[in-house]
Amino acid sequence: MKMIPLEKQSKKARRDYNAKQRGSWNGVKPVTRVEKSKKAYDRKKQGYYDNIL
Repeated sequence: MKMIPLEKQSKKARRDYNAKQRGSWNGVKPVTRVEKSKKAYDRKKQGYYDNIL
């Protein structure tokens, strides 16, 4: 089989080649995750006195 440079291959062939090179995320969402600031007010956060009663 003759090796053809990627630049000279068709768009479909390049897409197939690149798809094979990429790995799987295994269910991980590739979105940047940011931790919430501890100083910010959170209305949904359970308060101290809610746990006592």
